[in-house]
Amino acid sequence: MTDRKSLIRNIAEEPWQQFPAHYGGALSKALVHPTTTGSQQIDYRISTYAPMAYVERHHHKVQEQVYHILEGEGLMEIDGEKRVVRRNDVIFIAPGTWHGIANTGLGQLTFIVVTTPVSDD
Repeated sequence: MTDRKSLIRNIAEEPWQQFPAHYGGALSKALVHPTTTGSQQIDYRISTYAPMAYVERHHHKVQEQVYHILEGEGLMEIDGEKRVVRRNDVIFIAPGTWHGIANTGLGQLTFIVVTTPVSDD
């Protein structure tokens, strides 16, 4: 999608997908993304990870990210330090920070991820 216009979408309209470097049932819906809405400055996703699912440790050159945990618990690694994250935790990731998240809990780990500007890495 390349048109940029305001819109309303229902979450059910966007299919679940497993992005590269996401493993074991780490699924996301790209709700606001260049490919789904034509956005250029924001990538807004809801993700749900099955137990043992994870995203590889990685970093972004210029992008800032916010993770907002909605349900479940897991481990978030930030620059080599691992911490338990659970419902209502909000995590800010500065550019250049190595990070990853894994579902180490007993049920689904569901969270929002906001990236700005849109990541190209």
